[in-house]
Amino acid sequence: MAGETVITVVGNLVDDPELRFTPSGAAVANFRIASTPRTFDRQTNDWKDGEALFLSCSVWRQAAENVAESLQKGMRVVVQGRLKQRSYETPQGEKRTVFELEVEEVGPSLKYATAKVQRAQRSGGGGYGGQGGQGGQGGGYSAAPANDPWATPAPSQSGGEPGGQGGGAARDPWGAPGVGDEPPF
Repeated sequence: MAGETVITVVGNLVDDPELRFTPSGAAVANFRIASTPRTFDRQTNDWKDGEALFLSCSVWRQAAENVAESLQKGMRVVVQGRLKQRSYETPQGEKRTVFELEVEEVGPSLKYATAKVQRAQRSGGGGYGGQGGQGGQGGGYSAAPANDPWATPAPSQSGGEPGGQGGGAARDPWGAPGVGDEPPF
């Protein structure tokens, strides 16, 4: 939607993501991240931490379930979404305004860590953003189609041709003769 403020924030999870379900069965995960700016002080030859920004985040549907299963307190993450402002009044009559992030994309930061990405398997037939499967508590897509590159195992690296390419060389563009494990560029 036009006029929305889309931002990307890199920070650490303050708590484990909290997964809940709406009465209609849609999953939502809430979490907070802390983003602390660092600057180098040439006079002291040391890094100085600035004031931390704490930002509440919410992510919906299958992404919410994936976040709750994959991320935990302390992990460094990259979060992209729409910044929203919400005003409310406390029971004491004080007016407050908070900023929250409606998350579109989230993932672990690989600057200081490694991750093994695995495509989430879902049951049901709702597709992306659907409400099918699991008693209405999540969308679903059924077994992956035969031409799905995420679902096919890596080609065998044993037997067959010289160079250990086996029968997978014809299907594997990275497995051209003489290339080995390195990309062809």
